[in-house]
Amino acid sequence: MALDQAQPVSPGPRQSVTLDATEAFRLLGSVSIGRVVFTQHALPTVRPVNHVLDGGDVVIRTHEGAALTSRSRQADAPGVVVAYEADSIDPVTHLGWSVVITGYARLVTDARELARYRELLHPWVGGAMDYAVRIHPDLITGIRLTPAAT
Repeated sequence: MALDQAQPVSPGPRQSVTLDATEAFRLLGSVSIGRVVFTQHALPTVRPVNHVLDGGDVVIRTHEGAALTSRSRQADAPGVVVAYEADSIDPVTHLGWSVVITGYARLVTDARELARYRELLHPWVGGAMDYAVRIHPDLITGIRLTPAAT
């Protein structure tokens, strides 16, 4: 396997600007794919998933054998602690944003809610995705990467 010999283009100095929670959540709603972070066997695990926002929560679809399905099902109230990250960073200019929410994930058990999420959220991986997990954010943080002030 050959390594890519192209040298990355230096985008110049950048600065990180903190976003308020409202702007961070708005940006999260502007993309459909992110990464859910949870623990599995006492170690951090990351899975790319697609999402929808619903009433201030993030909702993802999952399947029977998924670790997050199992963890969410076994969790006591208020749920299992997770983080959810999404971003949009240009690979050439390295400008963009990143948002992380931290909160509790719970398996959606209401049949009408679950049916609605099946209509709204179409997973991009194959197989049956018969479950949905709702993540209620307790903490929303975000940054915007901008050119450094000169």
